[in-house]
Amino acid sequence: MKNILYILLLSTQIFFAQNGFEKGNAYYAKGKYTEAVTAYESVLKENKQSSELYFNLGNAYYKLNEVAPSIYYYEKALVLNPKDKESINNLKFAQKRTIDEIKVIPKVGFGKLLRDFTGIYHFNTWGWISVGLATFFLLFFIGYYFSQRTLSKRIFFFGMFAVFILMVITLSAAIMEKSHFDTEKPAIIFAERTNMKSEPRDGGKPLLVLHEGTKVFVFETIGKWKKIQLTDGTEGWIETSTIKEVK
Repeated sequence: MKNILYILLLSTQIFFAQNGFEKGNAYYAKGKYTEAVTAYESVLKENKQSSELYFNLGNAYYKLNEVAPSIYYYEKALVLNPKDKESINNLKFAQKRTIDEIKVIPKVGFGKLLRDFTGIYHFNTWGWISVGLATFFLLFFIGYYFSQRTLSKRIFFFGMFAVFILMVITLSAAIMEKSHFDTEKPAIIFAERTNMKSEPRDGGKPLLVLHEGTKVFVFETIGKWKKIQLTDGTEGWIETSTIKEVK
């Protein structure tokens, strides 16, 4: 009986979450973007999330000329689906509405090549590739162990060696991507304008005045202050209340 009640409760929650998403789509299609935002956010309150939901929220806020929220939700969509072309494209349009023009300094050298390679897939994807290769390694080992012919043993042995090398590479890529995901903490400025300071304290002349929608990366927190870095490498401190972390 308890299991049946649990299933019914879970089904009801899923129904309302989907209903909220569909309502949001219906409101969006009618040009009722405020209502669409409310409907989509009702799904988030049920602890449901997806790249599609965040993408639609970004679109609704974009239509409402809300720069910071639109960029924020496009970024969240890309956390779940980094290769989504629509999110990438719409994010670029939203970023054109920001006031700050901060350059993005590209990485160079071996570090860039390594990051470009590991960034091909999400760390979960690299992990599943490693699992698949481990299965092949086991099959080659079984073939090697039970094979009676010298030629077959050599083929299975070299197969084991090649698969093992690939498995080490993919596993390393998964570990590196997971580490990058955990250490990189992007955030979006939600305050209309905020001062970036050289030290985590009130008063003093600001290094820069930043505006809503600007993307920063968080490195440290001291009290009400967060140490951030801009995409051009400039570092400073801003108040925690002025930003919203993407993940």
